[in-house]
Amino acid sequence: MSQQQYRPTSFQVLPLVVKNLLIINALLFLATWVFQNQFGVDLTDHLGLHYFSSDLFRPYQLVTYMFMHGGIDHVFFNMFALWMFGNVLENFWGSKRFLVFYMVTGIGAALIFMGFQAFQYQQVHSAVANLIANPDPGAYLSLMHDHFRAFMEVPEVSTQINAFANEWSSHLTEESYLNVAVKDINQLLSLQINTPMVGASGAVFGVLLAFGMLFPNTLLYVYFLVPIKAKYFVILYGALELYMGIQNNPGDNVAHFAHLGGMLFGFIMIKYWQKKSNRFY
Repeated sequence: MSQQQYRPTSFQVLPLVVKNLLIINALLFLATWVFQNQFGVDLTDHLGLHYFSSDLFRPYQLVTYMFMHGGIDHVFFNMFALWMFGNVLENFWGSKRFLVFYMVTGIGAALIFMGFQAFQYQQVHSAVANLIANPDPGAYLSLMHDHFRAFMEVPEVSTQINAFANEWSSHLTEESYLNVAVKDINQLLSLQINTPMVGASGAVFGVLLAFGMLFPNTLLYVYFLVPIKAKYFVILYGALELYMGIQNNPGDNVAHFAHLGGMLFGFIMIKYWQKKSNRFY
């Protein structure tokens, strides 16, 4: 569908669902700050999405996580994108269909992210089993660098782990070193499992994907200067997210596979609706 073919079912500067999503996200961001500073309660522990094997996991977090954010820049850019692209989609689709799309893509993003986490943790468990079967300080260091690179980027942690591996190399026959190594690995794994994911990014990426599919030739201006058609912007952004997710760079705390999950579920929903009606609504 070209830019000229855009015909909204009705037009509102700030349609109902987008307006209420903006309000809810802003209120919860403020509430997170107030509860943390006034009562010492971290709402993220309760409403952020934890891995399903975590003691902190609750099924409702599959919904509530998308209304929580980790900082002012996080909530601002997500809400700016929601306002920018969500306005057009809600005016075009209507509020009910837009809300369904937003919620499904947000939940879908969470499921894809948790699936990726399960894959990562299975790799860790396999590496630990190999280490137990063949105790070796070098294998221990490789495991730490491969699966806990973010921790290894912290100088104090890296120094401590390398010192332990060197000491272990001098006492290869002592089983106590293997026990300590496995204990350390499990502690780091527990930290990762109990670190929640927050943010509306998964649903927002679904909205971005929908905009690119429905209005592919609409010009977007990157940094307000460089024009690019929406379809190419979405393709490039999706490719970048895939690359960054596979790279898994240390220090990168962005849930790239959640973004991709939102886009995937958005694509499936639009194709399903398109097939069902033989047109774009």
